[in-house]
Amino acid sequence: MKSICVFCGSSDGTDPLIKKAAITLADALLERDNHLVYGGAKIGIMGTIAQRVIDGGGRVIGIIPEFLKKKEVVHPKLYKLITTKNMNDRKLKMLTLSDGFVTLPGGFGTLEELFEIATALQLGQHKKPIGLLNINGFYDELLASLQKMVSMGFVKQHNLDLVLVDTTVAGLLTKMDAFKAPDKAVW
Repeated sequence: MKSICVFCGSSDGTDPLIKKAAITLADALLERDNHLVYGGAKIGIMGTIAQRVIDGGGRVIGIIPEFLKKKEVVHPKLYKLITTKNMNDRKLKMLTLSDGFVTLPGGFGTLEELFEIATALQLGQHKKPIGLLNINGFYDELLASLQKMVSMGFVKQHNLDLVLVDTTVAGLLTKMDAFKAPDKAVW
């Protein structure tokens, strides 16, 4: 994986461990010489991870839809900024430019990005690893809900297993490095 896309919140949230994990992830990306692909904002967890990678001399590519760019939330020091027409084009560009995906805590947009990219993997539209960093139990209830979907026959376990989960950055990146996508769509 050369370029890793990070889905995360445009706010800081209330748990300082989340910001700390974002910094740890940024440091790991720098150590591995990975490029960061993300939503392009200078605010929230998004801004934290981008600034850390920039400060460490890494490449950061921001992808932002035009309507958000007008709200003046764009990080001013990106290696490259790509402006899209809308959120759908943004996600397509993220998929195209990234070799793997890490999801940190966030809100509706973060979850929407995670589920869209996971669905695309399930349908065989890409073969890239998807990681969910479960910091301080942030995603425990979501993971329980997903497991309930499996037990009730709405999601197959092998599809849920496509989303790699860990509580540490190092553990998650190790799982992502070892990931082998199914040869064919598994839905």
